[in-house]
Order: sequence, then structure tokens, then C-alpha cells
Amino acid sequence: MEPLGQIGKLLILSGMVLLGIGLFLFLFGRVPWIGKLPGDIYIRKEHFTFYFPLTTCILISIILYVLSLIFRK
Repeated sequence: MEPLGQIGKLLILSGMVLLGIGLFLFLFGRVPWIGKLPGDIYIRKEHFTFYFPLTTCILISIILYVLSLIFRK
């Protein structure tokens, strides 16, 4: 298959995945544990709030890596 055909399939698949995630979040609202895992950094001061979801980012990265391994084959 030519390279443009492969890129087209990749873009269609990416769009379908994003659509699925969007529909899931729209229909079921927030996922309660996202952003509230142990290891997520949350600092709140008087006029300053800093939030960095470190553990959430690592977990999402691992999930996406495993999914890429599954779909690559």
C-alpha cells in the first residue's frame, strides 16, 4: 500500500478514537479518579494554585503504550 493510504488510515483511526473518547466523556461525565490519584501534585496557597497530574499522566501513557502494542500487530 502506498504511504498516503497508510497515513489516511491512521488519521481515520485517530479520529474514531477521539470521537469515542469524546462520546464517552459526554455521556458519562467526568471520570472520578482522573486527576485525584496518589502522586498527583496539587499545591494551593492564598492567591496561587498549582496542579500537575503526574501519576495520571504516567498511567495514561502506559495505557496508550499497551494499546499501541495491541493494535500494531
